[in-house]
Amino acid sequence: MNRILIIEDEPRISSFIAKGLKAAGYTTAVADTAYAGTEQALSGTFELIILDLGLPDADGFSVLSIIRAAQLDTPVIILTARNTVDDTVAGLQSGADDYMAKPFHFDELLARVRLRLRRTEPAAQESSVLTHGDLEMDLLRRRVTVNGAEVDLSTREFTLAEAFLRHPGQALSREQLLSRVWGYDFDPGSNIVDVYVGYLRNKLGSERFETVRGIGYRLTQS
Repeated sequence: MNRILIIEDEPRISSFIAKGLKAAGYTTAVADTAYAGTEQALSGTFELIILDLGLPDADGFSVLSIIRAAQLDTPVIILTARNTVDDTVAGLQSGADDYMAKPFHFDELLARVRLRLRRTEPAAQESSVLTHGDLEMDLLRRRVTVNGAEVDLSTREFTLAEAFLRHPGQALSREQLLSRVWGYDFDPGSNIVDVYVGYLRNKLGSERFETVRGIGYRLTQS
């Protein structure tokens, strides 16, 4: 399982990213200072680093500089509120593999994470097709079938279904699903998860999605 280090001093953002990545099947660790982030990065135990530039004790560029000076080739995605062309160029020239500006959509960040990891791993390590019983999801073609028949899902429905398929039999909280599908600006009091689970039940089969009282939902074992 890939381990991802998140170097971010804003708890709301780091928590959102961590929960989303965990729902996608990754293991995460969070550092909220440049010092702590550098120390963890130099351990060499992470396959990818997500790095903020506006850290409280030092600029994120200094973290990147130390990582690259230590000959670590761990992929680094800069995720920052600095969105000028000069900052982007500086980040890439300093050794970052990718650069994203805040605010951001989690789906885009996840796609970039997968791309960077795919370039550093054997192609067969992660399948692009998820299956559970007669339910099949092709991540690359954005296609879902039930017993061989294609089912049309919206982008939100597809992302929600993916979260369940990556964790069959596991109870996923509404908060986890909100952060994974709707992002860190979600309203925790919203019933949008319940509404969309209803859509999935109608399209993929009501028996597949079990309500876990006081927690959320889970995709039932086939």
